[in-house]
Amino acid sequence: MAHILLAEDDSALRDFVRRVLEHDGHEVMTTHDGGEAAQALQSGLYRFDLVLADIDMPVMDGIALALKAARDWPHVPVVLMTGYGEHHARTTALEGLIDQVLSKPFTLETVTAAVHRALTAPDRAETPH
Repeated sequence: MAHILLAEDDSALRDFVRRVLEHDGHEVMTTHDGGEAAQALQSGLYRFDLVLADIDMPVMDGIALALKAARDWPHVPVVLMTGYGEHHARTTALEGLIDQVLSKPFTLETVTAAVHRALTAPDRAETPH
């Protein structure tokens, strides 16, 4: 079981992903935007094993959140989600900082597989969080 921080401004998608991940055995904390997610990371109240974030969000977008997470919590993998093809081009500069980008719409199998891959990547499995 992993502790996952989910940042998604679309409530229906946020609830869907949360339920999928909880059904897969994970604990999930949800936030409505990248700013809330950054506060949750900074608070130190929770130890997260993964950040799963939408790219297009208010306050702080997923790319800014991924950069902050990579700087301040480099051992926490980040998976980004987007429904916009042009956002994929913006993520190429993040290679090595993020684990992958999921294209919306995605299936429950796709999101659980992406989370599993990010959590079990060899460079992550041996590094303490």
